[in-house]
Amino acid sequence: MISEIVLVVFLSLIQGLTEFLPISSSAHLLLPNLLFGTKDLGLSFDIATHAGTLVAVIIYFKDELIRMIKSFFTLSSDYAPDRSLAVILIVATLPIVVAGLASSDIIQQRLFTLNSIAAMNIIFAFILYFAYKISPKNKSIMQLTIVAAVFIGLFQIFALIPGASRSGTAMTAGLLIGLSMKEASKFSFLLGIPTILGALVFLTIDIASTSLSINLLHLILGFIISSIFAFLTIKYFLLFVEKIGVAPFVIYRLALGLILVII
Repeated sequence: MISEIVLVVFLSLIQGLTEFLPISSSAHLLLPNLLFGTKDLGLSFDIATHAGTLVAVIIYFKDELIRMIKSFFTLSSDYAPDRSLAVILIVATLPIVVAGLASSDIIQQRLFTLNSIAAMNIIFAFILYFAYKISPKNKSIMQLTIVAAVFIGLFQIFALIPGASRSGTAMTAGLLIGLSMKEASKFSFLLGIPTILGALVFLTIDIASTSLSINLLHLILGFIISSIFAFLTIKYFLLFVEKIGVAPFVIYRLALGLILVII
Protein backbone atom coordinates (compact mmCIF):
# COMPACT_ATOMS: atom_id res chain seq x y z
CA MET A 1 0.00 0.00 0.00
CA ILE A 2 1.30 3.44 -0.94
CA SER A 3 1.96 5.66 2.09
CA GLU A 4 -0.26 8.73 2.42
CA ILE A 5 2.57 11.25 2.01
CA VAL A 6 3.82 9.54 -1.16
CA LEU A 7 0.25 9.48 -2.47
CA VAL A 8 -0.19 13.19 -1.66
CA VAL A 9 3.01 14.12 -3.48
CA PHE A 10 2.17 11.88 -6.44
CA LEU A 11 -1.39 13.14 -6.89
CA SER A 12 -0.32 16.78 -6.42
CA LEU A 13 2.36 16.38 -9.08
CA ILE A 14 -0.15 14.74 -11.43
CA GLN A 15 -2.64 17.58 -10.90
CA GLY A 16 0.02 20.20 -11.56
CA LEU A 17 1.35 18.48 -14.68
CA THR A 18 -1.90 17.40 -16.29
CA GLU A 19 -4.39 20.19 -15.53
CA PHE A 20 -3.13 22.25 -18.46
CA LEU A 21 -1.90 19.51 -20.79
CA PRO A 22 -4.33 17.88 -23.25
CA ILE A 23 -4.16 14.51 -21.48
CA SER A 24 -6.98 14.63 -18.88
CA SER A 25 -6.07 15.43 -15.28
CA SER A 26 -9.25 13.82 -13.90
CA ALA A 27 -8.43 10.49 -15.55
CA HIS A 28 -4.90 10.47 -14.14
CA LEU A 29 -6.14 11.36 -10.64
CA LEU A 30 -8.63 8.50 -10.74
CA LEU A 31 -6.17 5.88 -11.96
CA PRO A 32 -4.28 5.25 -8.67
CA ASN A 33 -7.55 4.39 -6.94
CA LEU A 34 -8.92 2.29 -9.81
CA LEU A 35 -5.64 0.44 -10.39
CA PHE A 36 -4.20 0.09 -6.89
CA GLY A 37 -7.13 0.74 -4.57
CA THR A 38 -5.47 3.77 -2.95
CA LYS A 39 -7.58 5.80 -0.56
CA ASP A 40 -9.51 8.89 -1.59
CA LEU A 41 -7.81 11.92 0.00
CA GLY A 42 -11.13 13.73 0.09
CA LEU A 43 -12.72 16.95 -1.07
CA SER A 44 -10.42 19.15 1.00
CA PHE A 45 -7.39 17.78 -0.86
CA ASP A 46 -9.14 18.29 -4.20
CA ILE A 47 -9.76 21.92 -3.22
CA ALA A 48 -6.10 22.42 -2.23
CA THR A 49 -4.70 21.05 -5.50
CA HIS A 50 -7.23 22.89 -7.65
CA ALA A 51 -6.42 26.08 -5.75
CA GLY A 52 -2.74 25.46 -6.47
CA THR A 53 -3.30 25.19 -10.23
CA LEU A 54 -5.58 28.23 -10.14
CA VAL A 55 -2.93 30.34 -8.41
CA ALA A 56 -0.33 29.15 -10.92
CA VAL A 57 -2.33 30.23 -13.99
CA ILE A 58 -3.30 33.54 -12.37
CA ILE A 59 0.34 34.34 -11.61
CA TYR A 60 1.47 33.39 -15.11
CA PHE A 61 -1.17 35.53 -16.82
CA LYS A 62 -1.26 38.30 -14.21
CA ASP A 63 -0.49 41.07 -16.72
CA GLU A 64 -3.27 40.00 -19.09
CA LEU A 65 -5.72 39.62 -16.19
CA ILE A 66 -4.90 43.06 -14.80
CA ARG A 67 -5.55 44.60 -18.22
CA MET A 68 -8.86 42.73 -18.54
CA ILE A 69 -10.00 43.94 -15.12
CA LYS A 70 -8.93 47.52 -15.88
CA SER A 71 -10.80 47.39 -19.18
CA PHE A 72 -14.15 47.40 -17.37
CA PHE A 73 -13.28 50.59 -15.50
CA THR A 74 -12.09 52.73 -18.39
CA LEU A 75 -13.49 53.94 -21.71
CA SER A 76 -10.05 54.10 -23.28
CA SER A 77 -9.88 52.39 -26.67
CA ASP A 78 -6.49 51.01 -25.65
CA TYR A 79 -8.28 48.49 -23.43
CA ALA A 80 -11.02 47.54 -25.91
CA PRO A 81 -9.27 44.28 -27.02
CA ASP A 82 -8.79 43.28 -23.36
CA ARG A 83 -12.47 43.95 -22.61
CA SER A 84 -13.47 41.90 -25.63
CA LEU A 85 -11.25 39.01 -24.53
CA ALA A 86 -12.73 39.10 -21.02
CA VAL A 87 -16.26 38.89 -22.44
CA ILE A 88 -15.23 36.04 -24.76
CA LEU A 89 -13.82 34.09 -21.78
CA ILE A 90 -17.01 34.61 -19.77
CA VAL A 91 -19.19 33.45 -22.68
CA ALA A 92 -16.98 30.40 -23.29
CA THR A 93 -17.24 29.42 -19.61
CA LEU A 94 -21.04 29.48 -19.35
CA PRO A 95 -21.82 26.20 -21.21
CA ILE A 96 -19.73 23.99 -18.91
CA VAL A 97 -21.14 25.74 -15.82
CA VAL A 98 -24.72 25.11 -16.96
CA ALA A 99 -23.93 21.53 -18.02
CA GLY A 100 -22.08 20.86 -14.77
CA LEU A 101 -25.03 22.04 -12.70
CA ALA A 102 -27.51 20.07 -14.79
CA SER A 103 -25.51 16.83 -14.57
CA SER A 104 -24.05 17.17 -11.06
CA ASP A 105 -26.04 14.21 -9.70
CA ILE A 106 -24.81 11.95 -12.51
CA ILE A 107 -21.20 13.12 -12.11
CA GLN A 108 -21.27 12.44 -8.36
CA GLN A 109 -22.37 8.84 -8.99
CA ARG A 110 -18.98 8.21 -10.65
CA LEU A 111 -20.38 5.80 -13.26
CA PHE A 112 -17.08 5.69 -15.14
CA THR A 113 -14.81 2.65 -15.44
CA LEU A 114 -11.29 2.01 -16.68
CA ASN A 115 -12.78 1.06 -20.06
CA SER A 116 -14.77 4.28 -20.34
CA ILE A 117 -11.70 6.36 -19.40
CA ALA A 118 -9.66 4.41 -21.97
CA ALA A 119 -12.30 5.00 -24.65
CA MET A 120 -12.43 8.74 -24.00
CA ASN A 121 -8.63 8.98 -24.14
CA ILE A 122 -8.53 7.24 -27.51
CA ILE A 123 -11.52 9.03 -29.04
CA PHE A 124 -10.39 12.52 -28.04
CA ALA A 125 -6.81 11.77 -29.08
CA PHE A 126 -8.04 11.19 -32.63
CA ILE A 127 -10.26 14.29 -32.52
CA LEU A 128 -7.35 16.43 -31.32
CA TYR A 129 -5.10 15.10 -34.08
CA PHE A 130 -7.80 15.67 -36.70
CA ALA A 131 -8.34 19.26 -35.50
CA TYR A 132 -4.61 19.94 -35.59
CA LYS A 133 -4.21 18.58 -39.12
CA ILE A 134 -7.12 20.50 -40.68
CA SER A 135 -6.67 23.76 -38.79
CA PRO A 136 -5.27 26.69 -40.80
CA LYS A 137 -3.71 27.86 -37.51
CA ASN A 138 -3.80 31.49 -38.58
CA LYS A 139 -5.98 33.19 -35.99
CA SER A 140 -5.20 34.78 -32.62
CA ILE A 141 -7.42 34.85 -29.56
CA MET A 142 -8.04 38.56 -30.15
CA GLN A 143 -9.90 37.57 -33.33
CA LEU A 144 -12.37 35.32 -31.53
CA THR A 145 -16.06 36.14 -31.88
CA ILE A 146 -18.98 35.42 -29.56
CA VAL A 147 -20.02 32.55 -31.85
CA ALA A 148 -16.51 31.08 -31.62
CA ALA A 149 -16.59 31.43 -27.84
CA VAL A 150 -19.90 29.57 -27.66
CA PHE A 151 -18.48 26.80 -29.86
CA ILE A 152 -15.40 26.39 -27.64
CA GLY A 153 -17.60 26.48 -24.55
CA LEU A 154 -19.96 23.82 -25.88
CA PHE A 155 -17.04 21.61 -26.91
CA GLN A 156 -15.53 21.98 -23.45
CA ILE A 157 -18.64 20.30 -21.97
CA PHE A 158 -17.09 16.99 -23.04
CA ALA A 159 -14.48 17.62 -20.32
CA LEU A 160 -17.09 16.56 -17.77
CA ILE A 161 -16.43 13.00 -18.98
CA PRO A 162 -13.32 11.55 -17.27
CA GLY A 163 -10.67 10.97 -19.91
CA ALA A 164 -11.73 13.76 -22.29
CA SER A 165 -9.52 16.53 -20.78
CA ARG A 166 -10.69 20.11 -20.15
CA SER A 167 -7.63 21.70 -21.69
CA GLY A 168 -7.65 19.13 -24.49
CA THR A 169 -11.25 19.83 -25.50
CA ALA A 170 -10.69 23.59 -25.37
CA MET A 171 -7.51 23.32 -27.47
CA THR A 172 -9.27 21.04 -29.96
CA ALA A 173 -12.15 23.49 -30.36
CA GLY A 174 -9.71 26.38 -30.74
CA LEU A 175 -7.86 24.53 -33.50
CA LEU A 176 -11.12 23.69 -35.27
CA ILE A 177 -11.97 27.39 -35.58
CA GLY A 178 -8.51 28.25 -36.87
CA LEU A 179 -6.45 29.30 -33.86
CA SER A 180 -2.74 28.54 -33.94
CA MET A 181 -1.60 25.84 -31.53
CA LYS A 182 -0.01 28.40 -29.20
CA GLU A 183 -3.07 30.66 -29.28
CA ALA A 184 -5.44 27.71 -28.74
CA SER A 185 -3.31 26.64 -25.78
CA LYS A 186 -3.20 30.14 -24.33
CA PHE A 187 -6.97 30.50 -24.60
CA SER A 188 -7.41 27.08 -22.99
CA PHE A 189 -5.20 28.13 -20.07
CA LEU A 190 -7.04 31.45 -19.62
CA LEU A 191 -10.36 29.60 -19.85
CA GLY A 192 -9.12 27.39 -17.04
CA ILE A 193 -9.26 30.33 -14.62
CA PRO A 194 -13.07 30.73 -14.43
CA THR A 195 -13.59 26.98 -14.95
CA ILE A 196 -11.29 25.94 -12.09
CA LEU A 197 -12.68 28.75 -9.93
CA GLY A 198 -16.18 27.43 -10.55
CA ALA A 199 -15.08 23.90 -9.66
CA LEU A 200 -13.58 25.25 -6.43
CA VAL A 201 -16.85 26.95 -5.52
CA PHE A 202 -18.80 23.73 -6.00
CA LEU A 203 -16.22 21.68 -4.08
CA THR A 204 -16.32 24.19 -1.23
CA ILE A 205 -20.11 24.01 -1.11
CA ASP A 206 -19.90 20.21 -1.01
CA ILE A 207 -17.35 20.20 1.80
CA ALA A 208 -19.39 22.72 3.80
CA SER A 209 -22.26 20.24 3.90
CA THR A 210 -20.13 17.43 5.30
CA SER A 211 -18.08 16.95 8.44
CA LEU A 212 -14.59 15.94 7.41
CA SER A 213 -11.31 15.72 9.24
CA ILE A 214 -8.66 17.87 7.56
CA ASN A 215 -4.99 16.96 7.35
CA LEU A 216 -3.26 20.35 7.15
CA LEU A 217 0.06 18.87 5.98
CA HIS A 218 -1.65 17.15 3.06
CA LEU A 219 -3.39 20.37 2.05
CA ILE A 220 -0.22 22.49 2.22
CA LEU A 221 1.80 19.94 0.25
CA GLY A 222 -0.97 19.55 -2.30
CA PHE A 223 -1.28 23.29 -2.82
CA ILE A 224 2.46 23.99 -3.10
CA ILE A 225 3.37 21.04 -5.33
CA SER A 226 0.42 21.45 -7.71
CA SER A 227 1.00 25.20 -8.05
CA ILE A 228 4.73 24.84 -8.81
CA PHE A 229 4.31 22.12 -11.41
CA ALA A 230 1.27 23.80 -12.99
CA PHE A 231 3.23 27.05 -13.43
CA LEU A 232 6.19 25.23 -15.00
CA THR A 233 3.87 23.24 -17.25
CA ILE A 234 2.19 26.40 -18.57
CA LYS A 235 5.51 28.18 -19.09
CA TYR A 236 7.31 25.44 -20.99
CA PHE A 237 4.28 24.18 -22.88
CA LEU A 238 3.73 27.62 -24.42
CA LEU A 239 7.45 27.90 -25.20
CA PHE A 240 7.64 24.64 -27.12
CA VAL A 241 4.11 23.82 -28.29
CA GLU A 242 4.57 25.27 -31.78
CA LYS A 243 7.63 23.04 -32.28
CA ILE A 244 6.25 19.82 -30.84
CA GLY A 245 2.63 20.09 -31.98
CA VAL A 246 0.12 17.57 -30.64
CA ALA A 247 1.76 14.31 -31.75
CA PRO A 248 3.40 13.49 -28.36
CA PHE A 249 0.11 13.97 -26.54
CA VAL A 250 -1.91 12.03 -29.10
CA ILE A 251 0.55 9.12 -28.93
CA TYR A 252 0.53 9.23 -25.13
CA ARG A 253 -3.26 9.23 -24.96
CA LEU A 254 -3.52 6.34 -27.41
CA ALA A 255 -0.92 4.34 -25.48
CA LEU A 256 -2.64 5.06 -22.17
CA GLY A 257 -6.00 4.09 -23.59
CA LEU A 258 -4.67 0.81 -24.97
CA ILE A 259 -2.91 -0.03 -21.69
CA LEU A 260 -6.15 0.58 -19.77
CA VAL A 261 -8.08 -1.65 -22.18
CA ILE A 262 -5.54 -4.46 -21.70
CA ILE A 263 -5.69 -4.08 -17.90
